Amino acid sequence: MNAEFLVRRGVLAMAFAGLLAAGAYAQDPTPQQEDIKADKKDIRQDKKDLAKDRADRDADQRDINKDKRDLGKDRADRNADQRDINHDKRDLTKDRVDRNADQRDINKDKRDLVRDDAKYGANSSEAKADRKDLRTDRADRNKDQRDINHDKVDLSKDRADRNSDQRDINHDKKDLAKDRKDRNKDQKDINKDKRNLHKDRKDLRKDRKGR
Repeated sequence: MNAEFLVRRGVLAMAFAGLLAAGAYAQDPTPQQEDIKADKKDIRQDKKDLAKDRADRDADQRDINKDKRDLGKDRADRNADQRDINHDKRDLTKDRVDRNADQRDINKDKRDLVRDDAKYGANSSEAKADRKDLRTDRADRNKDQRDINHDKVDLSKDRADRNSDQRDINHDKKDLAKDRKDRNKDQKDINKDKRNLHKDRKDLRKDRKGR
């Protein structure tokens, strides 16, 4: 009876030891399992990197599209301001011509008035007509001078607007160049992420096959 008991106890002890060994073996991963785990972790990280770089690339592309729209608008504004400048210059030239013509008329009126005063007298109809012409021509000359002053103000304002638009254009070009550079860098990062993902997937397949 004692011998049978001892045998049973020995068998049970061996079985228990076997179970402990199996459990320990199951808890201790093999290098292959470690490699597979690491490969899966790398793949997850690659996917995150790829998604982030794609989001960055798409954001940069949106910035590029906005820069292009801004650049087109600012160029249109600059060109409109330049047309205004050209128009102001023509107006200024015309008003100066008119003012100079009026000044010549005034000078002629003065000569006529002096002559008619001397010839017919200050109260003569001829002298009165000369004075009226002189007043009219002076009024025209003064109006033309006001137009000239107004043209100068417009010209100065339109030049300031044109120069401001040109600065905006230069700024838009810099932004566009920078955003294109960022977009291209993000695209390179995406290509690199794809290569890494491809490599890590390849490594996972090898590790699953036991190399």
